[in-house]
Amino acid sequence: QVQLVESGGGSVQSGGSLRLSCAVSGNTYRIRCMAWFRQAPGKEREGVAQLTNSDTTTYTNYADSVKGRFTISQDDARNTLYLQMNNLRPEDTAMYYCAAAEMSCPSLTIWKASEYEYWGQGTQVTVSS
Repeated sequence: QVQLVESGGGSVQSGGSLRLSCAVSGNTYRIRCMAWFRQAPGKEREGVAQLTNSDTTTYTNYADSVKGRFTISQDDARNTLYLQMNNLRPEDTAMYYCAAAEMSCPSLTIWKASEYEYWGQGTQVTVSS
């Protein structure tokens, strides 16, 4: 099994920044793709950013709505996933979830939440105007 625990959410004003963290533990050798999703009240869960790290290359991908503002990264030990969020907007308000899949990101259907086997409990981000 794989355990994911998010932290770092909070309330900020428009234009502010937050960094989310996701602690990864358990059978981490199974993981090939990690991602951040978000879900606002009354809306479907949507993909935000994804990352596949190999020994030779790093693949990242971002939703159009966050490109240039959000950055996904991972520590060297691959025990922690981060999401640096800059220039936050009220429309970024949502519960943010860390997710992990046993296939590499390019092999997954883009932003299809059901293809991720492991999920954290979420951390709330609220951006006020």
